Amino acid sequence: VQLQASGGGLVQAGGSLRLSCAASARTFGTYTMGWFRQAPGKEREFVAAERWVVSASYADSVKGRFTISRDNAKNTVYLQMSSLKPDDTAVYYCAVKSSSGSYSSESSYGYWGQGTLVTVSS
Repeated sequence: VQLQASGGGLVQAGGSLRLSCAASARTFGTYTMGWFRQAPGKEREFVAAERWVVSASYADSVKGRFTISRDNAKNTVYLQMSSLKPDDTAVYYCAVKSSSGSYSSESSYGYWGQGTLVTVSS
């Protein structure tokens, strides 16, 4: 599975961005897709997951501001980010869950995109 993330950029606090992640998998629709982020000097952390059949899940820090969605016809998962804060500044990664572990655990994801940088200015 190959993943290509895009959509990052520079935005002012309070603004919005939409990230996209295109996947090459033929059975894309059955995979749990996740977004993680890594801020400078910090560990990578869970942001959101879109699970097949199950409702989406979010980190508390983004709940109510970010929305994950997918378009199976385009093999693409999106992360709509609104009310952005400087603390949201990070490299954002999309990933495909490949094991039975927790959807919020980085180790459960076996395929990763290259990351896209989001910078939120104050």
